[in-house]
Amino acid sequence: MGELLTVAAVARRLGIAPATLRTWDRRYGLGPTDHAEGDHRKYGPHDVARLMVMRRLIASGVSPSDAAQTALEHKGRTNLRATDIKYVDRSDLVNAIHRSALALDREVIVSSLTKDIKKNGVISTWQEVIVPVLSRVGDEWERTGVGIEVEHLLTEILKDVLREKTASMSKPINPRPVVLAAVGEELHCLALHALAAALAEKGIESYLLGARTPLEALHAVVTRSAPPALFLWAQLAANAKPKFFNELPSVRPAPRVVLGGPGWNAKDCSKVAMVHDLSGACLEIERAVGL
Repeated sequence: MGELLTVAAVARRLGIAPATLRTWDRRYGLGPTDHAEGDHRKYGPHDVARLMVMRRLIASGVSPSDAAQTALEHKGRTNLRATDIKYVDRSDLVNAIHRSALALDREVIVSSLTKDIKKNGVISTWQEVIVPVLSRVGDEWERTGVGIEVEHLLTEILKDVLREKTASMSKPINPRPVVLAAVGEELHCLALHALAAALAEKGIESYLLGARTPLEALHAVVTRSAPPALFLWAQLAANAKPKFFNELPSVRPAPRVVLGGPGWNAKDCSKVAMVHDLSGACLEIERAVGL
């Protein structure tokens, strides 16, 4: 049957608030599968695996409802010991930015996030502040059907903040930039802006090709620049085609191919690296450039 864990224990291992777990259970049905009325809530290995999928997808920019649908379909397990993540409560800042987003107050959002990135770094700000705000805004729109303008404006503000951080790097450590691209018809690329900013913070320069990058563009940039790493993002399975890494031109040295986003099927990607969050993507690219 495996180890059974309480709400508090699972929250600690996943790095989220206990209240978030209860919300996911109530709203999406991601609770203990063997929970009996009157018993203390205990999560089994399969329950934790589904929650880990949910957490990873939301952290990569997927909407809560889409992430929940994928998590509910997950059949495997995960290593509980490998998922211990320190939970940092940033609810005050999350609430402040959320209020500013609802008020369409660009200045406060930019100022707050710029200060937090300077103090805590891109990865921490992304995981502990930006993702929770995006999740809350997206969840409210899905629940009420109003506020789409808030999500769109917030996304553009976030891109501007992350671009500014990326542009602030003066002396890159890598002579050949890494390449970041959202493949196929993929329109969601905010995660790429976060990755570019996080890499810049480490002194790693990147070329961000953005949304809807065709295979021909990847061929050209790999041939011309011979990047040490190539990060390919696909949020939707329809865009996550193996041709984007199987049909790359031959260059020496060959780039390390790193895949991110929930669209990729692990069975098709055994010969390349797959990551589930921003820190994992940075780690793979750091290795590629020799850090």
